Amino acid sequence: MSNSQTYTHQESFTLESGEVLHQIEIAFHTYGKYDPKKNNVIWVCHALTANSDVFDWWNGVFGEDDLFNPKDHFIVCANIIGSHYGSSGPLNYPTTEQPSLDKFPLVTPRDFARAHEILREYLGIQRIHLLIGASLGGQQALEWSIEQPSIIDNLVLIATNARHSAFGIAFNESQRLAIKSDQSFGNGNKDGGRNGLVTARSIAMLSYRSYEGYAQTQTDIELNKIDDFRAQSYQKYQGEKLANRFNAYSYVTLSKAMDAHNVGRNRPTLEIALQQITARTLVIGIETDILFPISEQEFLANKISKAQFGKIDSVFGHDGFLVENKQLTDLISDFLFNDFKNNRRTTFKNNIKLSSK
Repeated sequence: MSNSQTYTHQESFTLESGEVLHQIEIAFHTYGKYDPKKNNVIWVCHALTANSDVFDWWNGVFGEDDLFNPKDHFIVCANIIGSHYGSSGPLNYPTTEQPSLDKFPLVTPRDFARAHEILREYLGIQRIHLLIGASLGGQQALEWSIEQPSIIDNLVLIATNARHSAFGIAFNESQRLAIKSDQSFGNGNKDGGRNGLVTARSIAMLSYRSYEGYAQTQTDIELNKIDDFRAQSYQKYQGEKLANRFNAYSYVTLSKAMDAHNVGRNRPTLEIALQQITARTLVIGIETDILFPISEQEFLANKISKAQFGKIDSVFGHDGFLVENKQLTDLISDFLFNDFKNNRRTTFKNNIKLSSK
């Protein structure tokens, strides 16, 4: 049912840093059929290490029998530049020379949004009924809805922020230090940094999950153990799992993109930037998220004019947006299928609170 494609934009693309890519390739998936009369476009902005096959990694929210399905919607998910999964990035740019690897230029969520705006125009999509993104994807969705407010009707932002925090930047820098301490990283080695990436992902997992989540899922039943703990093997497994499907150069590139996120950059203030958003907006936070604490989503909901705030409970911390599909579905469907009443309303559904600011 999905349609995997790659679009090559053969004109130069100027990055926010001022550097220029002579062309860009954008890998993307579509599902269903576009019907401009029904305004049925759902556009997904993916997170740090995801690909453009949203049915693969967000099953339960997107799928044949889920809230967003190809029978009712035209669903688009495009891979961001700098990533591992087909769009222009460290392993495949330039396309006719040696890949750039650790020399790939700095990119930002604003660059992601501008690249996907080019793709939207190429696809002939007039309006986006719903733009949705979590984490790094939420940062991209924010930038896009600020720069192109007239084409986005509804916006869902999950576990994201207006500006990346010093705490988040510190976590990302620790991961990059681990990768760059791997002597195989750089020097023209396409496979370089693999062991460093394993360590980086292990560090990242500590920010993606919560104390309670580890306690519930990784505590050893055997009381007499003195080594080889379940949590140890879990960290190694998660590191190896990512290293088997991703590359260290893209990880460094995209983590730096996340650090660079700041909707107030080259605009008067964060608040004024957020006031440019005209879409009906739902901002969702996760109670146990330490990487994107819920105060950051409350800030967004308070500063975006047509915003509601919702929260979900999860022991899985930041990763809750990939796990708590029932809670997300309830919040989003309530938001989409019930009109605002003077832009202020409060509902309670399945013990999940959705409230206006």
